[in-house]
Amino acid sequence: MPGARVLSLRGLAVARHAVRFSFVFAELEFASTYWYADVDLHALAASHSEESLRRLLFHVAAFEAAKLCSLRPDRLELGAYARFWTPALSRLWRVFFREVWAQWRYENDDPAYFGPEVAGGATEDGEPLVAGVEAPVDTLLFCGGGKDSLVAMRLLERAGVSYDSLGYSSSIYGPAAVQHALLDGLVARCRPRRHFRQWILEDFLDSPVLRLHPELAVGTLCAAETPTSIFAALPIALQHGHRAISLGHERSADHGQLYWERTGEEINHQWGKSAAAESLLNAYIRRHLLRGFSYHSVLKPIDDLVIFGLLRGDADDVAFTHSCNLRKPWCLRCPKCLYVWLGCAAFLPREVVRRTFGDDSLLANPRLAAEFAALRATEGRQPFECIGGPEEATILLAACAARGLRGPANARLPDAAELLALVERHVDVDLEHSAIPCEIRERIGPRLVAGAREARTYLANVLRRAA
Repeated sequence: MPGARVLSLRGLAVARHAVRFSFVFAELEFASTYWYADVDLHALAASHSEESLRRLLFHVAAFEAAKLCSLRPDRLELGAYARFWTPALSRLWRVFFREVWAQWRYENDDPAYFGPEVAGGATEDGEPLVAGVEAPVDTLLFCGGGKDSLVAMRLLERAGVSYDSLGYSSSIYGPAAVQHALLDGLVARCRPRRHFRQWILEDFLDSPVLRLHPELAVGTLCAAETPTSIFAALPIALQHGHRAISLGHERSADHGQLYWERTGEEINHQWGKSAAAESLLNAYIRRHLLRGFSYHSVLKPIDDLVIFGLLRGDADDVAFTHSCNLRKPWCLRCPKCLYVWLGCAAFLPREVVRRTFGDDSLLANPRLAAEFAALRATEGRQPFECIGGPEEATILLAACAARGLRGPANARLPDAAELLALVERHVDVDLEHSAIPCEIRERIGPRLVAGAREARTYLANVLRRAA
């Protein structure tokens, strides 16, 4: 592939229930299709104009293009859709590319690549598509099927906040029918007003492009799933009158796994879920897409220790969760599976752990000792995964040991006094810096505070008994 590497957006095709984005990179063609069960895109175009709908959908295309920039193009050509590339979108896109692709730059030893030059574009920022609906906050809550989704749904229900749920499947996670069956099983345990479904089919991330094109000199691929999924959900919000999109991103996602001395930056696999990313997306959507709208996480004020503690009130539902991205529901080998198992084993009855994972003795397996130890990052960095930090992993390992779940990974841990000091750092509640709308924050705030208090008491009792 001689000469400049050019990535081109060739198509943004809108059907009644699907939109397809197509790209060309040299001789290679890639596409992603988003299917909507509960959205009539033609009706939206008629209500808000075809230009407005295409402008909204272009945001999905922009972040789909970012994914393909893992192939290190020199230039991104947007063709007929360049009119939607505004200064504000460019700034947002560049920040996400810098922060999310920091892991890619580290893995590919390319500290200087911050994305391609973008050809053309608008000279002025766009105005919001529509005014906010004049109604109480009506929330669309993402349900990914894991512990955070369960806690978020129960939190809203017990606070009396009405919500709809959204579950999406992606072809990179396996068969769509399996993913939706797992999601439906968890949602059936809860009480959303309605459950919306979305299917994402793409042919890039799971392709053999890196193996078959070594001349690209690229070792890994990266995607910004959070902003892409938020923009892709806006047609649902627009059609069904939601004034808020809510997720279950916890505060634990705000911290990285590595400090890269070469560039002086923190590498955070979860940056797209961080409070900084949430604030940027929230402000952008409100200012440029949907006036009066809110994007936020109801779990952002708390860390994982509080979330695992809140699971104790819904132990019977935990077996309906899943979190593995490799083999659903659980592979019981990847860092994400082992971390979630660890949290559940530290807080929940052993029969719940057996019912959920099929195994309550993973810590005793010597073949997993190194993987469990890696969660503490005692040597090197933590794995690049959506997991809590080393201190939280240390506390969970200690709580497991205190409950009789022992193995090589928790044979040597800090003493009780040091562990209790660590607990105090992770069981507070920060509502002050939350982007949660006041109507929701006032209702869930006391429940988060109570959950933190109960998690603190539980861990203190467990760790002191062990001492």
